[in-house]
Amino acid sequence: MSSPAVPEWTGVALSVSLVGLAVLIAWRQRLGLAREVVVAAVRAGVQLFLVGAVLLFLFKHAGLPGGFAWLAVMVIIAGQVAGRRGKGLRHSRYVATASVAVAAAVTMGVLMAFGVIQTTPRVVVPVGGMVVSGAMAATGVTLARMVAEAKGQRAAIEARLSLGLSATAAFAPHRRELLRTALIPTLDSTKVVGLISLPGAMTGLILAGVSPEVAIRYQIVVMYMLLAAAVMAALAAAELGQRMLFTPAQQLR
Repeated sequence: MSSPAVPEWTGVALSVSLVGLAVLIAWRQRLGLAREVVVAAVRAGVQLFLVGAVLLFLFKHAGLPGGFAWLAVMVIIAGQVAGRRGKGLRHSRYVATASVAVAAAVTMGVLMAFGVIQTTPRVVVPVGGMVVSGAMAATGVTLARMVAEAKGQRAAIEARLSLGLSATAAFAPHRRELLRTALIPTLDSTKVVGLISLPGAMTGLILAGVSPEVAIRYQIVVMYMLLAAAVMAALAAAELGQRMLFTPAQQLR
């Protein structure tokens, strides 16, 4: 298949006009979001340029160690972002970082160990980024719901503790509920993949001229990878977060 045409800088400039249209609509509708649209667009452009420069250096000079180092940076950033969702939970950012790291390490480790993906920075960085992003989303929802359940159901949890139940048993019903909530978005997107929209990896491969059959195989791997990462991240966040909720004396903090 022939390679697709890559947009020139004139095409990029034309896309900026679409942002201008969005700003105009936000301003005319008095949404109070015009400035936010501009800031978001500028920030996205700057970040992409910087990341592009970093990736160019990694691919040419840093090799696989550099790719893993960049993946570690992504995990740390994701942990900080997801940790904010658990505001009020003790050491929430450490919990979030550890959860994302576990999901990324296990998922990427299995894929590389069995040769499913190539062990090159050109593959490890983008695929790892997808894993980290999915794990971050699941971790953030898990911690947010954990804090909400602990606050909203404090009386019920303490009542179970007073009856002699362990902290794990007292929080078990709420843990199951928050895990369901955290995993619903990933499960829903997995169920309808390809029916509502073509996923990013598949779209990128097709635009790059790869056969749809090959793109589908790669996308199946990506979707299953993201599903596993989300489940592992949510479980790790629930386990570690629950330990932060209770004192060693089995008391709710």
